Parts: sequence; structure tokens; C-alpha cells
Amino acid sequence: MASLTDILLADDMKRKVVDDACRLIEDEVRAKRGMSGLAIKAGFKTFRRFKPGALQMAVHGLLDEFAVAADPYYQDHIASGKTGSVAQTMVPRKREMADSLLVITDRRGQRFDNRVIKKAYFKLRPMAQRATEDAIPGVCRLIDRYV
Repeated sequence: MASLTDILLADDMKRKVVDDACRLIEDEVRAKRGMSGLAIKAGFKTFRRFKPGALQMAVHGLLDEFAVAADPYYQDHIASGKTGSVAQTMVPRKREMADSLLVITDRRGQRFDNRVIKKAYFKLRPMAQRATEDAIPGVCRLIDRYV
């Protein structure tokens, strides 16, 4: 049985996965509403202005670690014997899965050289748990596309 890292990080797949993940992030940000949505949109805009192609570079740079972090949830889905979407087993564990992904971005955030980006990340970090949990169904759809 192939791991999620083997599937998502294969040479012929990684670029497609990065492109799909960028679209997912853009869709998730666009869908945010209210005051927290405005803050997330402003932070995202700051991040995108940092450098052309910043989102693609960030996703490309994080994908390996994210695939490793998501693989245990994928393996649990396979072991469950369920044949439908990975959402069946992943979405009920969205809080735990979000925690696994945010550990990676928090570690990276500590190492940001750009103070503006670092400040924006940590200012928005309290909202990241909920936003990441909300994105898990989309992450599942993305995974389903490739497995």
C-alpha cells in the first residue's frame, strides 16, 4: 500500500498537487466572512505581496511535511476498509489533523526572516485552528483526487 507521501510527492504529481492546494487556499480565504475573515484576507494579501509566487513557493516548501503529517490519517482510512472518500475518516478527526498541520507552520513561522510576514502570521495564528479545521473537507477532496 502506497503512502500519501509516495502518491502526492511523485515527480509527475507534485506540481499538480501544489496547484490544486493553492486554489484550495485561495478559495478558503475568499470564503471567509466577518471580522475574522477580514483579518485573514488582509494577512493573506500581505503574504502574497511579499514576493510574486509566494503562495506557490510556500505550498511547495510545506507539501513534503504536510504529506507526512497527513499520511497517518490516510493510512487509518485505508485500514478502516471504507471505500469512499477519505473524508469519512479524516473529517471526524479534523481538529487533530489541523493540529498536526499547524505544528509545521508554527515551526516554520518561528524561522521567518521577514518581520512583516512573521508578525502577520502570529497575529493571525489564533484564528488558524478554526480556519484549518474548516479547510479539512477541501483537503480531503484534494487527496481523493490523487489516491
